[in-house]
Amino acid sequence: MKAIVYDGIQDVKVKSVKDPTIEKGDDIIVKVTSTAICGSDLHLVHGMIPNMPKGFVLGHETMGIVEETGKYVEKVKKGDRVIVPFPIACGHCWYCEHDLFSQCDNSNPNGETSGIFGYSNTYGGYDGGQAEYLRVPYGNVGPLKVPEELSDEQILFLTDILPTSYWGVDIGGVKSGDTVVVLGCGPVGLLTIKWAIFKGAKRVIAVDRVGYRLKHALEKYKVEAVNFEEHDNTGEYIKEITRGGADVVIDCVGMDGKMSTFEKIETMLKLQGGSKSAIEIATQAVRKGGTVVLVGVYGSKYNLFPLGDFFARNITLKMGQCPAHAYVEHILNLIKDGKFDATDIITHKLSLDEGKHAYEIFDKKSDDCIKVILKP
Repeated sequence: MKAIVYDGIQDVKVKSVKDPTIEKGDDIIVKVTSTAICGSDLHLVHGMIPNMPKGFVLGHETMGIVEETGKYVEKVKKGDRVIVPFPIACGHCWYCEHDLFSQCDNSNPNGETSGIFGYSNTYGGYDGGQAEYLRVPYGNVGPLKVPEELSDEQILFLTDILPTSYWGVDIGGVKSGDTVVVLGCGPVGLLTIKWAIFKGAKRVIAVDRVGYRLKHALEKYKVEAVNFEEHDNTGEYIKEITRGGADVVIDCVGMDGKMSTFEKIETMLKLQGGSKSAIEIATQAVRKGGTVVLVGVYGSKYNLFPLGDFFARNITLKMGQCPAHAYVEHILNLIKDGKFDATDIITHKLSLDEGKHAYEIFDKKSDDCIKVILKP
């Protein structure tokens, strides 16, 4: 089959790879109808995630048609149309039973968190879904059958960025009347803005440095937009215009934020896992007693982490990988009822064969690219 594979730092290719097969009795094989590139895929391409071998199939936002099922699969059957949440979860360990699917004890023998599709050997070594077919373990737990009347574009993001953005707003405790700052206006950031509005936030401030993404937030969602490169100290600026800071600050950037020279050197030497610039803005932009949520993916240890700033101001700090399984059905019902639509962030629909080009425009933020959907 054809698949998009990691072929070294800053290098992805579309290659022919071995078709997946049923390996365990609760596996399923999905014939992919749509898949997408996620911002966290770029962490792999940039060499920020360890244990990423050449030839590894990328992608963790995938949906399609069930092609084959193992003998123990009862939840879905051949021909069902399903979305596949990005964390791989067994469904029966303590964490899964307590809705912490992204911390599953059994799906990743190589680390503390759950397995993730297409995300290196560190996260279980599972091939990803930017391919014609995908093997899905624990077929009675993750895959969710979806209505035929909804298009792939309406529901594909249930695999990751819809639950991830909702989860950030949810654990941040965003409520009616709140002031919310969203750092980063990529796909997750834009959806986070929409969920904050959905939850009743009175004031939402979008922060980024990419003009067309800020324009999207400003024009589509009618929120305030701040370009952090236009201010010497963005956090202090936000603190000033909000008269003390926001109730909730949600960091949707992660390690791919703008790095200082010092951070670039430390990251290259594997002494640090990327930028903490968004965290530093958050320390100043949040009000005393407020909440900061880290939704963007972070890597290893961070030097000069501003822990004292959080401590001194009684800030609640929340973070982690979204336990997507716990949210997909609720969000699916909102989509079915016409209460939420994420399709406005889709800027490009390309074939799987154009995978290399798709990664290039997404990574370089060219051609006003926000979100790419790939069709095998």
